[in-house]
Amino acid sequence: MSPHVVLSLQISPLQALHASLKPHPVQSSAQGDLIVAGATGVLGSEVLRRLAGSGGFAHTQVLAREPMSTGLAQVSIAAVHGDDIATWPVCTLPAQTGVVMFEPPRLYHDRERALWTPKPEQLLPLAQWLRRCGVLTLVLVLPHAPGRLPQALRYGLANIDEQQVAALGFERVLLVRSAQKQSAQGGVGFPGNVAAWMLSTLKYMIPAGEQPVRPVKLAEFVDRVLRVLPAGTHVAAPELLWQASQARNMHQVLQAWLNTGQPTKPAERSSLE
Repeated sequence: MSPHVVLSLQISPLQALHASLKPHPVQSSAQGDLIVAGATGVLGSEVLRRLAGSGGFAHTQVLAREPMSTGLAQVSIAAVHGDDIATWPVCTLPAQTGVVMFEPPRLYHDRERALWTPKPEQLLPLAQWLRRCGVLTLVLVLPHAPGRLPQALRYGLANIDEQQVAALGFERVLLVRSAQKQSAQGGVGFPGNVAAWMLSTLKYMIPAGEQPVRPVKLAEFVDRVLRVLPAGTHVAAPELLWQASQARNMHQVLQAWLNTGQPTKPAERSSLE
């Protein structure tokens, strides 16, 4: 892979000109820097674009397998070597907020093949490394197959790794349980295709609240919730993501969730839309 690959957030020259004419806001020391692991796929690209361009962070670092040029002063590349996270040195630019996503890169995007994407089994060592780097707020976007996650686990910690991550000493931990879009699968020959078609009809039995949310809305959710998230460990269930994506005022949905610990009832949703 050539070191001249450029990471672009798709900002037009007109947008850059308007931004240069605006007074630059003074960054609060509480906002600090951001580090992103897994800025790949449609979701990773959208979350990176949203957070890096929101003005909520003084600087954004993106983990990559090799050096890259970003073309943006507020975004830099943190090159990591190998998949043995325990051997990684502490980042030279400490960050206060970390966002981790697991969507695989799109192979037709050269820049995404150069970025580093974690695997689910690397969650705990990655969280430990981020904590050593000074991260106090950790956001984990965890995809799962809709309709397969037990009800009790949608609102709590699902496995030992998540429990150990929550015990690492972060001030704020947010687990975003995002329903994963099912890929089209075909069988071998006509019988296999018929069987695949019959099984595909089961997706219509999944409640609307557990359907995948558009990446642009999920990125907006992460951006907005980081502004108001209190201390502690929080789990955003698929129903909350769906409700927030459908509401006209996402802020009201977040406030209701943070005040009660649960998304509002479906019957109350019409008042927010």
